[in-house]
Amino acid sequence: MESQPLPQRVQAMLADFEEFLRLERGRSPHTIRAYLGDVGALFSYLDRVGEADPGAVVLADLRTWLANSRATGAQRATLQRRAAAVRTFFAWAHHEGLIGADPAASLRSPRVDRRLPPTLDADQARRMLDALAERARGVDDPTQAASALRDVAIVEVLYSSGIRVAEACGLDLADLDPDRGLLRVVGKGNKERAAPLGGPAEAALAAWQQVRPRLATASAGEALFVGDQGARIDPRVVRRIVHRALSAIPDAPDLGPHGLRHAMATHLLEGGADLRAVQEMLGHSSLATTQLYTHVTTERLRKAYQQAHPRA
Repeated sequence: MESQPLPQRVQAMLADFEEFLRLERGRSPHTIRAYLGDVGALFSYLDRVGEADPGAVVLADLRTWLANSRATGAQRATLQRRAAAVRTFFAWAHHEGLIGADPAASLRSPRVDRRLPPTLDADQARRMLDALAERARGVDDPTQAASALRDVAIVEVLYSSGIRVAEACGLDLADLDPDRGLLRVVGKGNKERAAPLGGPAEAALAAWQQVRPRLATASAGEALFVGDQGARIDPRVVRRIVHRALSAIPDAPDLGPHGLRHAMATHLLEGGADLRAVQEMLGHSSLATTQLYTHVTTERLRKAYQQAHPRA
């Protein structure tokens, strides 16, 4: 059945809400699209079952909508995001005087089963990076060699620093601090942080910068990483680079760039790094998010103990 367009008042509110998320909250384009889609889905649902009037929505309507979403197959993480989206929307609408009361003020998010995806062990990460560097050394064509060195630098940086793929794509040449081995990173909510780089990542970046002019065009500006067409590299290209690098390691899980972030955090904690320091490196706003990795490291210790201790 073809969906009906939303009432004009709702459309106007969504347009203003988008501007609020972008200009005042500084949310990423991905988050803005998701929130607008969630709030739009709510009012489409209300339009089907009754009346899509923002001022008439009550808490029971929101709970029924979430329950219906769950019944039609939405995962818990999706339900949690939808609850966050409508809480943000109605709090904004109430603050702006567009509705008389905030029906989502006491709306709770469904509990999410927060499990990390599979990750690389340290040996798999080493073999992946060694294979990537070996492949780059075997390329003769100058342009292809530049692309290969860029790929090595990108994967080294992602694993060394644990930055997000969007953060890597947004790096500029001036964000490198080679004297201190740091990257200046602009993360979620336009928050800045310093991310450390290891020696191999610094060496890979230096090699890439030597050949960057072979690929970069005027449209690249000051972008650190550029694509084969010469402009700032796209996150989709980075994902392909990471998948290709991992495919060379037969026993490695098929991960994307975020998997390298998980691996970096896990390996740091396994090596004895302080949890607060890892939180700062990753740019997590909540320590609870970083604490997910302690479960992984503890579980590995438990398995190692059971396999090796004679009285386990």
